[in-house]
Amino acid sequence: MSGRAVVTGASGLLGGNLTVLLARAGHDVCALFRSEKTVAHLKEALGDAPVRFMRGDLDDEISLRQAFADADVVFHCAAVVNVAPAPTPDLARANVEGTARVIEAVRAARVKRLVHCSSTVTVGLARGDAPADESSPWKFAEHGLADGYCTTKKLAEEIVQKNAAADIDAVIVNPGFMFGPLDAKPSSGKMIVEVARRRVPGHTPGSNSFVDVRDVARGMIAAWEKGRRGERYILGGHNVSYRDVFATIARVAGVKPPRLAVPRPIALAFGAFAQTVASLRGHEPLITTSSVRWSFEPGFRVSSRKAETELGYAISPLEPAIADALAWFRAHGMLG
Repeated sequence: MSGRAVVTGASGLLGGNLTVLLARAGHDVCALFRSEKTVAHLKEALGDAPVRFMRGDLDDEISLRQAFADADVVFHCAAVVNVAPAPTPDLARANVEGTARVIEAVRAARVKRLVHCSSTVTVGLARGDAPADESSPWKFAEHGLADGYCTTKKLAEEIVQKNAAADIDAVIVNPGFMFGPLDAKPSSGKMIVEVARRRVPGHTPGSNSFVDVRDVARGMIAAWEKGRRGERYILGGHNVSYRDVFATIARVAGVKPPRLAVPRPIALAFGAFAQTVASLRGHEPLITTSSVRWSFEPGFRVSSRKAETELGYAISPLEPAIADALAWFRAHGMLG
């Protein structure tokens, strides 16, 4: 299958890697961006690949309609990510209202299919030995984990499901914690940078599903080609503890891993302090009590079996993703 694909959030880690893979596969790709400086690294990675860049804003439905005209598929990757303990105006505007505008633009432009990028934070927690899957109940609030990001992503996903049940051909993907190149902000790759620079003082006993971002990008393309309308597909990776992933990053980076086990009361106290200081200063907090609870939660383990069976999704080893991320960070002066 080939066609005209539009990518929102092309400046981000997933959107950038997805844009590169689509272009290399010969698709007619339109990458949306808000400011020129945010896509300089992507243009560098693309080289001579014929990708069209258009200004597009989730606040501006008219620009979205223009970008989506004649598109076979829209990959909606744009989102705001932060650790705010509750939904903020920015999170709600981008993740919830922005998704609603994307859907209206998809409807107006008569786009054939929407592939919406959600997250594993909208999937339920694992209980017992079995990892969570697409049918697991979402009970994050009961565990003190319903922060602003996961709450708004859950609301956005529900909007997509509602419209898929009506008149929009939409498929939802739920990626895990992604590592790889082209992480200009950096986003999830900040973990790699901090461990490589030996700025992580210790580890917590929680877990997550860590995945090569290029696996997720290939999974999104497969969702376009093979996914069933209205379905969710977890695109996870390796379910490991933070201690183990820190050790893997350190080994690939050639540094010593964090060895201190951080006590939960100390971590929660620090999270509360950082959250209060950020609130008083009007800044986005770097850590909150809810993000601390996440780091101690052993239930962030997911199964990608449905995507493997229906989409042909495949999970690569994690070390190459970390090595390629480190190489990209070094080349762009982000490791000091």
